[in-house]
Amino acid sequence: MIDNNSACPCGSEATYGACCQDFHRKVRWPENPESLMRSRYSAFAAGETAFLLASLDPSKRSGVNEKELSEWSKGSEWLGLRVIGTENGGPEDSEGTVEFEAHYRVKESGEEVHHHELATFRRRDGQWFFHDGKIRGQEPIQNEEAKVGRNDPCPCGSGKKHKKCCG
Repeated sequence: MIDNNSACPCGSEATYGACCQDFHRKVRWPENPESLMRSRYSAFAAGETAFLLASLDPSKRSGVNEKELSEWSKGSEWLGLRVIGTENGGPEDSEGTVEFEAHYRVKESGEEVHHHELATFRRRDGQWFFHDGKIRGQEPIQNEEAKVGRNDPCPCGSGKKHKKCCG
């Protein structure tokens, strides 16, 4: 658990008690997709599985294993959140997105994970919910050289056909 006088894991300048804790205790609800994203990150860091489920779009809850979610949350050391950008999510919108990077360390292996995602949020009955996320990553590497055909001379300079040499 996170002490309410500790810095809030969401990256705000406020303490946890003055920031995301009220969301986790359902005293109030995040007013836009970005504040919901930040409060969900804090919930992972604080082990607040009930909030993670409550803030998930009701249409997506059936496949979630609460025990596994809790184990993953508590089995990780949450190192930081960076919001890259938001789109929509205003008072008149029914959907919005938040692109973010979350950093955490798996306690058991010590592996550091850099999670880059574009998350979609939907408003239902005036409340925002996390709907879905798409992992972002490094762009695919494009080969700038011309492709060598099987019957072309091998680029290694052997004089053989590519298929009989390095192909």
